[in-house]
Amino acid sequence: MADPLPRLDTVAVIFDLDGTLIDSAADIHATANRVMGEMGHAALSRAEVQAYVGKGVPNLVARLLEHHGQDPAGPLLAPTIARFEAEYLTAHSQTRPYPGVLPALERLAGDGAALGLCTNKPLAPARAVMDHLGLTRHFAAILGGDSLPLRKPDPEHLHATARALDRRKVIFVGDSEVDADTAAAARVPFLLFTEGYRKSPVDRIAHTAAFADWSHLPRLVTDLL
Repeated sequence: MADPLPRLDTVAVIFDLDGTLIDSAADIHATANRVMGEMGHAALSRAEVQAYVGKGVPNLVARLLEHHGQDPAGPLLAPTIARFEAEYLTAHSQTRPYPGVLPALERLAGDGAALGLCTNKPLAPARAVMDHLGLTRHFAAILGGDSLPLRKPDPEHLHATARALDRRKVIFVGDSEVDADTAAAARVPFLLFTEGYRKSPVDRIAHTAAFADWSHLPRLVTDLL
């Protein structure tokens, strides 16, 4: 039996998606190479594609075009984004939740926390992969990278998610520099999942606490009450 935790009825816990709740890098890598391959470009390594992940599909596509010698703001950008997003809608065959994610979500929700998602992934593919993995039912608010005219690290993306949950205390959980910057700008505690897609050492990313094991998350949340 897990140790009893205090009720979390005043708490909203908001999560990033890619690299935090789910390991989707293999599907993002495959989608990027498929779309770029249709344009005649050579395949990139997973590490090369993953380096561009975190700021949303428009940024990812712009960086891919730039890598292949194309103008990242030129006429190819919009149609390539559209093509990528069409492929991305069903690109989840290799994606899995990180070990321990589902029990952690179930425990937080069971103790009264309101759960939200604030991701730069477009809303339709975000919902599609969450439905596929059985995650959607845990979340009272889901905002994607195209839900507002702005996205992380703009704090309004996180604030809007928090407003939808309407709790007094807000905690953000993510894996990257973008997530850390978002939490800092929004002035909320940030819990850093260290096994995701960060590009910097843990000690160079501002965080309230860090964790590698999802079973530790409920206790970290209660420590912030």
